[in-house]
Amino acid sequence: MLERKTAVTLGSFDGLHKGHMTVIACAFEMQQKHGFSPLVLLFDSHPMLTVAGKAPDMVLQPALRNELIAETGAGKRIVSFREVKNMTCREFFEKILIDQLNAGGICCGWNYRFGKNNEGGTEELKALCEEYGVELMITPPVDYDGKPVSSTRIRQAVESGNIPLANAMLGREFRYKQVVVSGYHRGRLIGAPTINQRFDEGFVKPKKGVYASVTVVDGREYPSVTNIGLRPSFENEDFRSETCILGFSGNLYGLEIEVRLLEYLRDEIKFGSMEELSAQIRADAKKSEEIFENRGESGNV
Repeated sequence: MLERKTAVTLGSFDGLHKGHMTVIACAFEMQQKHGFSPLVLLFDSHPMLTVAGKAPDMVLQPALRNELIAETGAGKRIVSFREVKNMTCREFFEKILIDQLNAGGICCGWNYRFGKNNEGGTEELKALCEEYGVELMITPPVDYDGKPVSSTRIRQAVESGNIPLANAMLGREFRYKQVVVSGYHRGRLIGAPTINQRFDEGFVKPKKGVYASVTVVDGREYPSVTNIGLRPSFENEDFRSETCILGFSGNLYGLEIEVRLLEYLRDEIKFGSMEELSAQIRADAKKSEEIFENRGESGNV
């Protein structure tokens, strides 16, 4: 058991969107009131992977999720979902929340479910908290455009290329961080060197096309243009992200680089010549720089 009383946040936290962040904020309210240590409870894998054999595509990589949680100042505890999936609500409450995490307070969203086969909800959790003298805070839904923010809505927005909508629900820019792999060095021939990155298996696939983006190198943000897809002007391509970083020069091969999408610019086009492709890249770069300069403080366009 942890020595200090904790304020445990419960939920999937798969997207760490505005709804999830509201739940985490409650833990810090408890810290101010009672001195509890904010703690985010995470599972080692998405529950649907164990229950159904397939999880929804990720909208946030686990490593980036952990970085964002650390930035809030909250701690985290990762629990094996296989270890708890057959526990009753009471067993999960007593063995995990009380015995392991020393919960003095619990925070969750309005639609939280727990226990074997999701048998329990907020009413069952409330009864257990009252029995054990644990404070409970339940957050209402966080709406955007009249509907609750959810990872499903964010996933659909990314897949359809509606990045401003995804970013608005996330409360930050949709991002991914991948190793830069060797490309074909063709960008250098038209004065636009690029970094190539493949996506993790199980990560959401943004709509194929060209995006205004931000690339982070050594903590500095650069405007950039990102092509996601198969690059129809060239043959035999695999699905990947190819980003031209504006105003940057350097070798990034083998490094993990973070790319954040801002706005969908256009569909992929098969150009008739390298001259046409080069002219379009220059136009995309100009538009991307304008979008980069006009970002809001929250990172949303």
